[in-house]
Parts: sequence; structure tokens; C-alpha cells
Amino acid sequence: MRARGREAFEEREVVVTGLLELALGDASQLEQGLCPLVLHLLQGEVRLPRADVLVVIDGLLQEAPPAPLTDVRLEPQESGTEVLLQAVSAVDEEVAWVSGHGGTWARTVDGGATWTAHVMPGADTLQFRDVHALDAQRAWLLSAGPGELSRIYRTRDGGETWELQFLNPEPAGFYDCIEFRDADRGLAYGDAVDGELRVLRTRDGGETWEYVRGLDMPAALPGEGGFAASGTCVALGPGERAWIGTGAADTARVLATLDDGRTWTAIPTPLPAGEAAGIFTVAFRDSLHGVILGGDLARPDEHTNNVAVTSDGGETWTTSGAPVFPGVVYGTAYVPGAPTPTVVAVGPHGADWSSDEGRTWTSADTLSFWGLDLASPAAGWLVGPDGRIVRISFE
Repeated sequence: MRARGREAFEEREVVVTGLLELALGDASQLEQGLCPLVLHLLQGEVRLPRADVLVVIDGLLQEAPPAPLTDVRLEPQESGTEVLLQAVSAVDEEVAWVSGHGGTWARTVDGGATWTAHVMPGADTLQFRDVHALDAQRAWLLSAGPGELSRIYRTRDGGETWELQFLNPEPAGFYDCIEFRDADRGLAYGDAVDGELRVLRTRDGGETWEYVRGLDMPAALPGEGGFAASGTCVALGPGERAWIGTGAADTARVLATLDDGRTWTAIPTPLPAGEAAGIFTVAFRDSLHGVILGGDLARPDEHTNNVAVTSDGGETWTTSGAPVFPGVVYGTAYVPGAPTPTVVAVGPHGADWSSDEGRTWTSADTLSFWGLDLASPAAGWLVGPDGRIVRISFE
């Protein structure tokens, strides 16, 4: 360890004093925040065992843990539509896309000061339950529904034109969410058909989609599928990691891949399970740490153990604290760049946030929300019924 000199420690007087009182038992020799003994140690004038020197110096150099975010601000914005909005893709603090029912999508390029809402021509009966954007020009929309109502569209000109890339050929199929790693690689997840879970992969920006089948995909549990609530049932991680939350079965499971969706494993979780219960939303902040949230639609006004966390990449899940609002959580997202692992959760009964990764929660609002996404502590968006868009920021 390189000695840093006296001036580097004078600004740490409180920390230095407390450390020396514990380590040396005598703070009477402190001079301008630094004990002469430690000055001698830094200057190499006193011989002590190396381990003792390092313990003292390391203690002096330790910084206080980062302070969590303490305040949230909500700013309602005019969306230009009155339909139910379900999904958000926040590209940065200025550019964001949202999608919803009635073939509707909207975009802002000025942080939400103005939103421009559109209905895709010939698609006014579709429910766009997920959107993923790369920038102000390139985005995908997922329409959810049985059979051919499940579709994927792409634009490369800011929504001026849309290209139909995928039309679900299976009458019993129902797709729930999509996610893209970059301009080429993406995943889509849907309910099981004939005992097979439905995961689609693309490597060319959606020009072609391939099913993951056979031994590369775990067998579906009876009734297993997903929830097309907020477009957040798929999460992508560093490298080639990805996770999917399932539901509507006797066990709520996480599907995990280490090779960008070529092969998958199924991991049981402690979240509520059943015909109308399971994992509604998944989020990861790195390759190891993530959260899953959900609940039971049959218990809309009850608090349940509907939050679980992992610190080993999803191999194991532990129940964590429940949000303030009751009922199901539809969507969740980490706050990028927050000083501590901060998570926001939304559902029919409100919006909550946690600065300790789901251990404790604070209410942000009691209005109904379905989807969300955040670009930074300074900018994110929540969406819900009646064209509701609310910009969220933290301090």
C-alpha cells in the first residue's frame, strides 16, 4: 500500500479519532486529526509487524458507505392518449417509448415535456403490452394475445413505418414480453403450448425468429406460462445471461440461461403460485444480484410474500420484504446509477420504492400503474390506465 501523506488524512478527523481510540487506546496525542504514531508509521520511522501497520492504515483509508436516495419526485405528464398504457422503454433521460392498448404507442425526445401518441394503422385492436427501444429511431413492439394477436413489429424511422416481423402461428400460443440485448440479439417469451415453453431467439434484429425446443428447454409445468402485464418478465444480464419469470402453475419458476438463450434451466422460487399467481416481473443489476416480484391475482387486496432476491445469479431465491401497497406487483426496475441498490415496483394499487434492494419499502403513490422503466436517478417513467404517464426522479 502506498503511503499518502498527512494532508490526505486531516479531512477525516472524526473517523481517525474513533479508529485510534479503538486501535491504540489513547487519542490524547492526536494532532490536527492524526496521531504521531501513525505519522511515524506512514513515514516508515517505527517498526511494527506489517499486518498491524496495514490494519491501522486500511482503517484510516476506509470511506463511509454511500448514502441511499432519500426523496422521490413524481411529475404527471400529458401522454396524448386515454388508453391503458402497459410498458415503458427508457433509452436515456430524454428519449423514451411507451405502449398500450388500441394499437397505441407514444414517444418523447425531450424528457417527457411532450409526448406524441400514435395508433398503428390497421392495428387498433391490438394490445401492445411490451416495447423495447434502442434510440429515438429504432424500437420493437410486442402485441400480446392468443394466436395471431401475438405479433412483433419493428420500426427504424421513429415510428413512421412499422414492419411485421413475427406472427404467432399457434392458435394456443400467447406471447408475454420481449427484450433485446442490442440491435441484433433478442428474446421473446410466451405461454406453454402442448407442454412446451415458448422462447424465441433472434440474431438478426428480428428478421428471423427461432424456437428453443427439445432438450435445451425444460418441460413446462401444467398450465405454466407468464403474465403480459408490464413487459418485464424477461431480464438480460452481462455476457450471455438472461432470466425469465413464469407463473400460472403449481410452482413459480425462474428460467435461466448462461449462453444467450440456447439452453435453459428451471429454478423453483418461493413466490405465490397457482392458476393466477406467480412471477410477474424480473430485474437484475449485474450477473449475480436480482429481484423477482409478483403475487396472486385472486388476492388483489392482500399482502403476500411476493418479493424474492438472489445474490448468486438466480440459483437460489430468498423471500424479502413486501411492498407497502397490497396485491400483485406488475412491474419492477432497478434505478441505474443509484448509490445503493434501489428498486421501484408498480401495481394496480400503487408505486413503491426500496433503497435496500427490496428489504424495506416506501410508498411513492397510490394510483394504479402497470409498467415502468428508468434511465437514471434523474429520469424514469411509470404508466397505467387512462393514458397515465408519470415521470419519476430521485434525490
